[in-house]
Amino acid sequence: MIFGKIEKNEKIIKFNVEIQCVNCYKKVPGGMKSGETYFNTQEFNKDLEEFKKTYHCGICRDKKRVRD
Repeated sequence: MIFGKIEKNEKIIKFNVEIQCVNCYKKVPGGMKSGETYFNTQEFNKDLEEFKKTYHCGICRDKKRVRD
């Protein structure tokens, strides 16, 4: 999954993060990619923490879509 900003011709950083669905608490694979200049900045860390707090797995996301 691409996370954050990747500029054209920028080096891509691959990293793993433990991600858990906030609805069913299922752990999901956390292989992610980000641009070198964005990776590990304050903005990156803030966005990543917010992403973890609001993440829904595919099953829960689809259930919510159908319900709405």
